[in-house]
Amino acid sequence: MTHSWVAGLVVRAVSPRARRSFADVQDDVREELVWDLGALAAADLLTDERAAHGGVGGSVAGLPSLHLNLGECSRKLGEVDRAREHLDRGRASVGALGNDGYGQMIKGGLDRLADRLL
Repeated sequence: MTHSWVAGLVVRAVSPRARRSFADVQDDVREELVWDLGALAAADLLTDERAAHGGVGGSVAGLPSLHLNLGECSRKLGEVDRAREHLDRGRASVGALGNDGYGQMIKGGLDRLADRLL
């Protein structure tokens, strides 16, 4: 849908959540990966304290989902080692998730990714 050069132009201007939304609408897995990597870079800069100060919540809680998406993109591109790295990082951050439907969905997604990487 968009081109990676467009992603590069808006890296500093678009929030992590918006970048993830852009990633979700890409037709090409490589383009999706570009947007998700941008979201991860932005999320790494956004602490929970800074997010709360700016009136935005959920920065840490979104990391397991983001790593699930990055792991799945990497798997689809045949980058198994990178997919495992994101799987490990996603699993390491599941403590930020609630035990609600969303949390269970992401945890289940990480489990299914692990199965696909066997």
